[in-house]
Order: sequence, then structure tokens, then C-alpha cells
Amino acid sequence: MTHLLDKLYRSQALIYKYILYFATVGAIVFFFPRGGQFKYEYQKGKPWQYENLYAEFDFSIRKSAEELDAERQQVKDQQVPYYRYNTEKAQAVYDAYQAAFPEYFPRAVMTGREWERLRRQGRAVLDSMYRTGFIGGGAAPQKEEVYLVRDNEARRMPLSRIHRIGQLNAILRGLAPEVGIQDELPRFQDLFFKIVQPNVAQDADLTQRELEEQLARISLTRGTVDEGALIIAKGEVVEVDNLKMLDSLREEYQSTLWTESNAYFVLAGYTILVALVLIMLLLFLKKYRPQVYNNNVKVTFIFFNILMMVFLTTFVVKYDEQLVFVVPLCVLPLILKTFFDARLGLFAHVLAVLILGFVVPNSYEYIFLQIIAGIVTILTVSELYKRANLFISVGQITLIYILGYFAFHIIHEGNLDNVIWANFGFFLLNGMITLFVQPLIYIYEKMFGMVSDVSLLELSDTNSRLLKELSTKAPGTFNHSLQVANLAEAAANEVGANAMLVRVGALYHDIGKMNNPTYFTENQTTNINPHDDLAPAESAGIIIRHVIEGIELARKYNLPDRVIDFIRTHHGTTLVYYFYKKAREKAGGEVDQKPFRYPGPIPFSKETAILMMADSVEAASKSLVNPTFSIIDEFVDRIVGGQMQAGQFLNSDITLKEIETVKKVLKQRLTNIYHLRVEYPE
Repeated sequence: MTHLLDKLYRSQALIYKYILYFATVGAIVFFFPRGGQFKYEYQKGKPWQYENLYAEFDFSIRKSAEELDAERQQVKDQQVPYYRYNTEKAQAVYDAYQAAFPEYFPRAVMTGREWERLRRQGRAVLDSMYRTGFIGGGAAPQKEEVYLVRDNEARRMPLSRIHRIGQLNAILRGLAPEVGIQDELPRFQDLFFKIVQPNVAQDADLTQRELEEQLARISLTRGTVDEGALIIAKGEVVEVDNLKMLDSLREEYQSTLWTESNAYFVLAGYTILVALVLIMLLLFLKKYRPQVYNNNVKVTFIFFNILMMVFLTTFVVKYDEQLVFVVPLCVLPLILKTFFDARLGLFAHVLAVLILGFVVPNSYEYIFLQIIAGIVTILTVSELYKRANLFISVGQITLIYILGYFAFHIIHEGNLDNVIWANFGFFLLNGMITLFVQPLIYIYEKMFGMVSDVSLLELSDTNSRLLKELSTKAPGTFNHSLQVANLAEAAANEVGANAMLVRVGALYHDIGKMNNPTYFTENQTTNINPHDDLAPAESAGIIIRHVIEGIELARKYNLPDRVIDFIRTHHGTTLVYYFYKKAREKAGGEVDQKPFRYPGPIPFSKETAILMMADSVEAASKSLVNPTFSIIDEFVDRIVGGQMQAGQFLNSDITLKEIETVKKVLKQRLTNIYHLRVEYPE
């Protein structure tokens, strides 16, 4: 049992990769749309590349989205709205007329017969007006005809037959001669303006229900194709008619393929293909980027970004597939190049695009455009900490999308007619979203503990709090760090290493000396050396401790792990030789090396190896007296050769050729520092 637990503990990194791999495959397949894939690829305007295609079963020819939209719009334009006649409101007007008539036509000033005649004539006017009723104020309806619902019966009539309150005066003047009230018209006008109220209003619910019923009756298909009928012949160009049949066949095929009986087979197929893509990524990392493969945080970071791109794209496709190019897929290679390198960024981008080819419409067009855009991203984006570079690269990426879309449209249509101009807006929106990569990089740095060039640029500022404290407490060490930074940066540029990372690592590699600055010769301003009163082993312990104390300070000030790596490795496992030799002399023989040896680890990258060489050469160069070309040449060879002989570069990916290049740069820089000139013969 103990052996098993021990084996599991030692294999936990590999077990984590298995879990991450299977979880990512499962998540991607879960995001995929539920449906099978049509087995033929075709595009409008291109020849049919397969054998003659016959219908394997009867199916209906589906109308296109544009045709359905046009028919729906036609139904909406031709719809006749419903208006409802309110009998109770009309009766209230009649009641108000009966009550108000004596007020406007007193019985005392006319005979009873004349009074009754005027009352009947006014009632006749009301009957004429309320036969169709009154519509209230507001905007005039845009329809010429309406349905008037009265007593649960709907009659179609011209809208003009229904009166409007604003037309009351004209209506009365028109009816006055007909009923014989011209002489009493002013009083009737006063009466009717007081009592007449609208009693007809549009029935929005009934109108909407009727519209929905009419829209539901629209047929989604236009004709059928019988089993065995020829759909398209080999070599025939895919045009409008056969394109509709092919699209209908594809939709029918995909809808019938995803059934309960074969859904598991389709899922298995998706799972195998996605698993193959992701296993290629892991194999690439293991073979060509072992330092990334061995770091589970970095592997998680890469898988997380691919998963996010797949999730965003599938979400957009399910919402509206026309918005698929709004998804800023070029953010993926841009971020991976920022934190790793261009080759890894492009490889992961291509794999992500291949996965998305199962999801998006017009997969060939999508894959082509996205791969080209990814290549442009890798080739153009450099020095991301310079804001202008990002804007220029995003502009170039957007231009590639636009040109590619134009090219595909010309191939499909043969001209520039029917260009969907909204797509250009989508491409511009894609570019604007891509600019969000700057704050996204900052978020990723905090989430995953990664370091980008932007952060390195900030850390290289000598006015930062930690470096200012170093310059105050240990000015000699600060100047030494600046010199080492210049030497290491120049060497890194020559061998293609990360010069910015090396410079930052050099600036911070000796911050641990702040705790006991006077114990280091570069900070001693007098001839008093505190080591004179200490035993050699104790002095060596103080010197060695500046590495541990530097790591503690770096963590206190939240320096990234990649920078802390320089503090840990800049002395490797070398000896504090001065005090070791002193202890041997004092003991008169060999002594234990362990108290005099740095704890390590040895450098494990090209950048940390360069810093070790630059640090040792710069520190030892202070002991040179009257240096010459030959002295500097022999001096650098001896120091670097000793480090190589001690096996300090065995774990770093630096070659012998690159070490020779670094030595050459160090010799040139030291020559410039000491202002040596060519020695002319006498």
C-alpha cells in the first residue's frame, strides 16, 4: 500500500495531465451542437467533386431564410388589424344625450311637437355616427381596411368609415342637411362635443393572434424530391436550384442522423477526433517544448485558452451563425506567443481552428481565413508592450479578413453583387475586441502566475520600490546589478534568448544582499572588513544566505516566479571558493565542502545560464589590475570554463556554440568598460 501511494505521489503530475486532457475533450464535445455532419462538402459556384448524387429517400426542398423572411414580411404588410366596438360606451353616450338634450333645447321655448322632432333628429345623428363608432385620438392607423368586431361578429370595412373624434365638426355639418338640423346646428355642435366619446379601439391581442396564425400557416418547404431522383451530377456547378436541394438534403440528413439509436455513435466520433487533435498538442509540447510540458500550470493555461475559444465560438454559432467572425480567434495565438513563443502559438491556433471546423458553417472558408489570420498574427505581433505595434497588427489582421471575404465572395458569386456589408462591420468589431488582449494578458498573469513582456518592462524600471531600496541600502550591489544587466542583455540578444527577461533577472538577482550589505565587498567603503572577525564557515554562510533572503524578499514584493528563478540559480551549486580556501589553510588540510557550497539549483534555462556567466565575470573583473586584451580573454575563458567543468550548465538548453558566443560578447563588453585600445608595435 505504501509503495502504491508513493508511486501515485511521484506520478501526480502525469495523472493531472490525464485528468486535464479527458476533461477538456469532454467539455469540447459537450459544447458541440447536437447533430451529425453531412458527408459532402460543397460551395456555391464550385463544381460538384463527387459522383452523381441521387436522393436516398424522399425529402422536401426547404425554403431559404431569405425566402421565409420575405413571405413573413408580406404577411405582416397585408395583415388587416382588428378593432373592437364597445357597445357599453356607445350606450353611455346615448344616455348622456337623453340627459343633456333638455339643457340645450329647453321645452319652455318651443312646442312639445317641435321639441320631440329635434330630439329624434339628434338621435338619428347619433345613430348614424355610432353605426361604426368613433376612434380616439393619436396617430392614424396605416391600414386602409380593418376588421370591426361587434357583438362577436367581425366585418371587414374601409378604415375611413370609422369616425374620428377630430372629425366630429365636419361630420355634423355633413349630416345636418340630411336630417334637417341646419338651423339648430350650433347648439347641436355644443351638445355633441360634450357627450361624444370614442368607443372603438384596436384589439392588439386579437390582431397578434391572427398574425401568428397566418405566420404559422407559411409552408417551410417548396416542393419535394422523390427517392432515386438525380440531385446533382459529377462536375456540375453548384447553382441556386441544386444548392437549395443540397441544403435541404443536408438539413434532413443531419436531423435524422441525430436519433436516440445512433447519438452515441456520433458522440464517439466527435470524441475521437477531438481527442486526436489534443493528443497532437500534448505530443508537440513533450517533444519540442519539454519545459512547458513539465509545467502543469502552463499546460493548463494552453488548454484553458483553447477551451475558451471553442466555447465562445459554439455559443455564438448557436445564437446567430452570421456572427461567427466576431469571435476574436486571433487572441489565442497572440496570447500564446506573448507567454511562450510563435511556433507554439501558431500550432495551438491551427489545432483550435480544426476543432471549430466541426461547428461553423462554410467550414473550409472559415478554416482558411482563420489560419491565414493566425499566421499574420504570429508574423506581425512583436514587442506587445509597445501599444502602436498591437494597433498595427490588429489593423493587418482585419484587412486580411476583409480581403479573404472579398475573394471567397467573388469565387461564389462571380461578381460583387449581393455583398453582405454587415460582415465588414463584424470584422471591424473582431479587431476592436482583439485589442482587449492587453487587459486579458494582465488578468492571465494574475491567474496563472505568468510573465509577459509588459510586466518585464515595468519590472525593469530602476525607480521601482524594490530597486530604489537596493540602491539606497546597497549602492555597490545596485551598480553591479546594472552592469550585469547590460552584459547579460547584450549576450542574450546575440544568442536569441529573451533579452528583456534576462535584464530583469539581472537587476533583481542580488536583492538579498540588502539585509547585510557591508558583508559584500562592493558595498564596503572603508578598509574594515567584517569577515575578519568571523570564521570562514560563518562568513560563507552569510554570503550563501543572500540567495535565500533574496527569494524571501522577492516573494514579499510579489515578483514573478520566472524572475525568482534567476535569484535561485545565479550561483548554481558553486563553491564560495575564497572562504573555502581560507578554511583549508586554517585547518591545514581538506574540509567539508557542504557549508561552503550554494544550495542550487543549477541554471535550467538559456537565460539563467547567461546570467550566471555574466554575474561571475562582472564580479571577478573588479579584481583585474591593468587588464589587457589577452588578460581579459584568458580571464573570461577561465571563469566560464570552470563553471562548465563544474556541470553548472547541464540542465540549461544552451549549446557550446552559444556559450562561445556569450563569452565573445562578455570579452567585447569588458574591453569597452576598461577603455582598452589596440596596442600598436613600437
